[in-house]
Amino acid sequence: MSAPTATADVASLDRRQQQNAWNWYDWANSAFYTTVLSVMFAPYLSTIAGNAAGCLDEEDPCSRTVSVLGLHLSAGSLPFYLTSFATIASAFILPIVGAFVDRSSRKKYNMAGFAFAGAFFCALLFFVEGDNWQIGAIAVVLSSILAGCSLIAYYAILVDISTVEERDGASSRGWAWGYLGGGLLLAVNLGMFLGHDAIGLSEGMAVRLSLVSAAVWWAAFTIIPLRRLRNYAATNVVPEGPSAGLFQRSFGQLFATLKDLKNYPMTLTFLVAYLFYNDGIQTVIYAASTYGEKQLKFDKSVLIATILVIQFVAFGGALFFGRLASKFGSFRSILWGTYAWMVIVVLALFLPEKNVALFLALAVAIGIVLGGTQALSRSFFSLLIPRGREGEYFSLYGAAERGTSWFGTLLFGVMFQLTGSYRPAIFALIIFFVLGAFFLLRLDAERGIKDAGNTLPAIV
Repeated sequence: MSAPTATADVASLDRRQQQNAWNWYDWANSAFYTTVLSVMFAPYLSTIAGNAAGCLDEEDPCSRTVSVLGLHLSAGSLPFYLTSFATIASAFILPIVGAFVDRSSRKKYNMAGFAFAGAFFCALLFFVEGDNWQIGAIAVVLSSILAGCSLIAYYAILVDISTVEERDGASSRGWAWGYLGGGLLLAVNLGMFLGHDAIGLSEGMAVRLSLVSAAVWWAAFTIIPLRRLRNYAATNVVPEGPSAGLFQRSFGQLFATLKDLKNYPMTLTFLVAYLFYNDGIQTVIYAASTYGEKQLKFDKSVLIATILVIQFVAFGGALFFGRLASKFGSFRSILWGTYAWMVIVVLALFLPEKNVALFLALAVAIGIVLGGTQALSRSFFSLLIPRGREGEYFSLYGAAERGTSWFGTLLFGVMFQLTGSYRPAIFALIIFFVLGAFFLLRLDAERGIKDAGNTLPAIV
């Protein structure tokens, strides 16, 4: 009896070591999502585009326009339109990447290759200055797409290195690790930004160095999981003719998955729910710094400090939701998280200008639910995926995340352009959480897991 137990212990220890190595990519890529997309890029590009449009007051929202491919877009809305474009493009690209990943026995190299390419384009943001917004537009679109591609391989690896009982905990630790890493880099950038005069930097140079630091962090820490993770053989791959090329086989698997999705109605229901509530989450995160600076009149130091609070609270929030899932199940925990997001959006509408205490209190609430809902969504969806099709289905997950998340940023941008205020823009996002909860309530979690051929966890 002792030999099987010893073998099981060794296997469990090995999986935990692989999960710890896997966590480092959350640590690595969070720098891009935090420093660049959540904090620095949108307000900075709005200012640079405003310079090009002839806006005189950087502190007020700028409704003057710049020309993008013949379209006249508000300088204040430009970053959100760029994000919308990147997410639409990702919806078409990610399924092909996912099909490629499923057929690959080199997933860690797929992850790292996309990461290094994304970090390269992120580094080009250093050259955005004056009224030169165009290079920033190109760089942020390409780096965002490549970041999404790297995550497809990263998510697929989770299934290889964890059992169904370990999945929520592993995913939650990864998200927590990511928030800690992103928060530490942001703390460094906060110090540099606040002390830019003392170290002889202009405010713009401090922002540009912060942007390039995210690229360096992303690339450098990706080396750790690249070295420590193992590659796992592809499983349950649908055989193709010997003359078919890799990309032809990938497209074939993509079409087969889309056709077979009708056999997994609960998986489809969750994808629709996730499409909506994650759209709301991503837009709130992306718009928070712009809302705080342009509408609530906080200076950048307050905004960066607030996002830093969110990062470190989210570290604990992700672990808290992991424990919540172990007691009540990941499905219920996700549903409760969407209710909490509705409350947060309503409170954001009524925040008074320049009230730091209330702004920080709302930031704490965001941090508690932010990491938890995202981490558990990732692990819960992995239970709804047929084994061997992780890359393909996680690409649909990424497409649901990005393919319509342009609705949120587009709605936010259009509402500002129509009203000249970010308050109705932020409140409009509540519709995404309402729709997300509506579809979650129509989901039979146990049926979805069984339909995918996976083992039911002790608590769903």
